[in-house]
Amino acid sequence: MGKYILPAIIDGGLLSPTKYFTFTKHNIYGEVVGIVLLVGLFFIALSKEKQEDEFISKIRVESLVWTMYINYAVLLLSILFIFGFSALWVVILNMYSILIFFIIRFRYCLYKSKQLVTDEK
Repeated sequence: MGKYILPAIIDGGLLSPTKYFTFTKHNIYGEVVGIVLLVGLFFIALSKEKQEDEFISKIRVESLVWTMYINYAVLLLSILFIFGFSALWVVILNMYSILIFFIIRFRYCLYKSKQLVTDEK
């Protein structure tokens, strides 16, 4: 993807002056990848199961709460031990980690519950 002229609310860098409400020439590859990843993870995380019942809703809520605990624990440790420009990457990855942790935890709990049901039969 090449560079495109895009509207920007804030445009500035370390060595360039900050401009507000302007147009800028920018490579949009990072934004497109970020949006596609975020929307894809969102659809995966919040899609309904074929057999959606109270038990699955309970697993979904518990997974969401567990995800918040883990995500903010990771963020807290990152704030304490990661500095400089790397801290910006942690914040960026933190946006996606909530959905990723949720999907992993939710799918794992569904897998374990299905194993318990098949073991009882």
